[in-house]
Amino acid sequence: MTSRSTAHQPGSGPVRAVAALLDLLLPARCAGCGSGLGGLCPLCRALLAGTAAGPAGPHRPPPGLPPVHAAAPYAGPVRHLLLAHKERGALRLAAPLGGALAAAVRSATGAGAAPLLLVPVPSARAATRARGHDPTLRLARAAARELRRGGIATLVAPVLRHSRPVADQAGLGAAERHRNLDGALAVPARLAGPLAGHRLVLVDDLVTTGASLAEAARALRAAGCPPRAAATVAATARRGAGPGRRGAVPGEAGLSPGR
Repeated sequence: MTSRSTAHQPGSGPVRAVAALLDLLLPARCAGCGSGLGGLCPLCRALLAGTAAGPAGPHRPPPGLPPVHAAAPYAGPVRHLLLAHKERGALRLAAPLGGALAAAVRSATGAGAAPLLLVPVPSARAATRARGHDPTLRLARAAARELRRGGIATLVAPVLRHSRPVADQAGLGAAERHRNLDGALAVPARLAGPLAGHRLVLVDDLVTTGASLAEAARALRAAGCPPRAAATVAATARRGAGPGRRGAVPGEAGLSPGR
């Protein structure tokens, strides 16, 4: 997930809605590289579309973290695009970012007959109100549309709920984040039944320490519906020497109210 820092969160939900409308009517320079006009230049669009998705995740994954695949490193234009969509209400970026997430889902799942269910890691209610939207849910829906266009039956299942408040993850180490998030998510019993018979894939915008995805996976397993894998748009750094392998550096802020 992208950083949960509140540094890029000026204003309230209504202010963000106005900013999103202005972005639609009066597009600024490319949110990825700052060049040109239109919100996303051809080079940055090609970067999102052309990056090869592959295995990702921290060097020391937390217990219960499913296999994670990401579409791109969390750096340069990709980082700027995720922050613009998430923190500044650049909602038109959901489609190209969702396309990158779809590539990570395809990399994570491979072939299989069962329909896919994308389960987004939820934003805290306070963060959703502040932003005026849930960025990960929006990306999941965009990814599902892209996968369906490619012939893969895919739906979005926003079944995870916060069962208790959590602290802001900014500045916390991996162990502290794990403790902060432990037991923070749950799947209501009424929502667990329809998950049977599907391939579940956890989705988020960014993976660094893996604490958020591990907690989401734990909650799904507790409800009797373990995820097959996890997929993200980006991962914070490359790991190992193999192509497409990405790993963690400090910076993830999990399921904090600042998300």
